[in-house]
Amino acid sequence: MKFNKILPAMLALGCASASASDLDSINALAQSQFRSLAENLGAATVYKAVSPAEPLGVLGFDASLSVSATEIDEQVFEIANGAADWNMSMLPLPRLQLQKGLPFNIDIGASYTAVPEISANLIGAEVKWAFIGGGVATPAVAARLSYSKLSGIDELDVKNTAVDVSISKGFVMLTPYAGVGLVRSESTPRNVAGLTAETVNDTRLFAGLNINFGINLGLEVDTFAGLTSYTAKVGLRF
Repeated sequence: MKFNKILPAMLALGCASASASDLDSINALAQSQFRSLAENLGAATVYKAVSPAEPLGVLGFDASLSVSATEIDEQVFEIANGAADWNMSMLPLPRLQLQKGLPFNIDIGASYTAVPEISANLIGAEVKWAFIGGGVATPAVAARLSYSKLSGIDELDVKNTAVDVSISKGFVMLTPYAGVGLVRSESTPRNVAGLTAETVNDTRLFAGLNINFGINLGLEVDTFAGLTSYTAKVGLRF
């Protein structure tokens, strides 16, 4: 896992106030370029739980901060932003994430993301059911339904719906996990002549590692529409 990708992303966040811009030149894109933008934004904004399949339990809670870095088409973002100096090959997204355990091995979660590079914000929500709760000798297996929506861009709406199945097995402080899911990402131009909405339906693969030693750390890599995202998070999970 190339989590060295996260460091440049975090540095990019540090200078975001100087480089932030709107996706206000979408009308300059050809339809094929808008399709590429839709794939890029779908990969970046799809809900990323960064957590194992095992349930939190009724008293369980997970609160964390995370940052992800997603591969993007620099040329398309350059055109869509009307910015000749766009020089990032990864789009960084910081997230505030909360997850709460409920009865019957059900967890719910929500996230909020500010995307200063494109002057937008992202909200997301999930419901996860661990139909196999796991134990000392058996892994946990869970199904998740999630939704996310990117807003704040005058010329574009992006929303993602996803369903996935994951498996995990804890070993003392370490809990590796992996999963596969289906994502429907819809990008709709608003008041932009010549462009039509693009829907990206594709498989999402993900794998990660949860490390809990009082402070909880999470690392995850995922792929969607041929693009890879790397995510790291830190917080409390109990």
